[in-house]
Amino acid sequence: MKESAVRMEAIKHRKSLKKGIKHRLGEFVIENIILLMGVTSVVIVGLIFLFLLKTGIMLFRDVTPREFFLGRYWFPVSVNPQYGILPIVAGSVMVTLGAILISVPIGIGSAIYIAEVAPPKIKTALKVIIEFLSAIPSVVLGFLGIVVLSNWVRITFALSSGFTVLTGSILVSLMALPTIISISDDAISALPKEYKEASLALGATQWETIKHVLVPAASSGIIAAVMLGIGRAIGETMTVMMVTGNAAQIPNSFLISGRTMTATIAAEMGDTVRNGTHYHALFAVGLVLLTMTTCINLIADFVLSRAKREGL
Repeated sequence: MKESAVRMEAIKHRKSLKKGIKHRLGEFVIENIILLMGVTSVVIVGLIFLFLLKTGIMLFRDVTPREFFLGRYWFPVSVNPQYGILPIVAGSVMVTLGAILISVPIGIGSAIYIAEVAPPKIKTALKVIIEFLSAIPSVVLGFLGIVVLSNWVRITFALSSGFTVLTGSILVSLMALPTIISISDDAISALPKEYKEASLALGATQWETIKHVLVPAASSGIIAAVMLGIGRAIGETMTVMMVTGNAAQIPNSFLISGRTMTATIAAEMGDTVRNGTHYHALFAVGLVLLTMTTCINLIADFVLSRAKREGL
């Protein structure tokens, strides 16, 4: 009896060892696959940056950095071509700023309403509408902007043309809203129920609980939503190309035409001579755009890490 019991224990021990080896082997394989995927993505981004840098920096054989970065005129196909990037950078910043001023308050307010105020049926309906809004192609929104929104802007503000920075900002804000609402809603809904229950138990109203407890606790997720919305706005191409008027000028108002960096690249890349000055200038614009989005992501990471440290 003792020998059989010892034998059974030995068999169980060998089986547990085999399971442990398989488990560790599986973990090792999965960890290395994830590591490989992460390294691959970093390498791809690095190669894209190097390609843009290699091609874009060749512009400075014909154009000085001062003329490119501080030039106020973008006329690449004129008799005396000028490659000043300030007008299209200003256009991108104005469209993005307008879109964020519109989408952030509406997006965060909508997320709070969906997460904490709306009845279940209305909450479900609103989520479906938001998902549908995110599925609308940008070219369709651009078409609606040409047919409907541009006329509204022209009539409302008594302008000669409705193709303005404001028109682009409104449409881009619609495209950024689903991202901001969805991520902010998830951040608020993911909070422990004890936060809300403790606040209400202490006598706070629902609005005081939302303002002083839930929103601060979900601030890191809300900040991430806003930064992703900014990235969505600054990277939009087709819509802004269709409704902003594509005038390469520094906009001093939301009610005049402008042009963004993405629209410039999309509109002019097909008409350039390969390895010409204009070709290299567009790659330099792409390099500037990539640098701007990288800075936005770095700022977002800094803000999120700081918020997490303060939360701890």
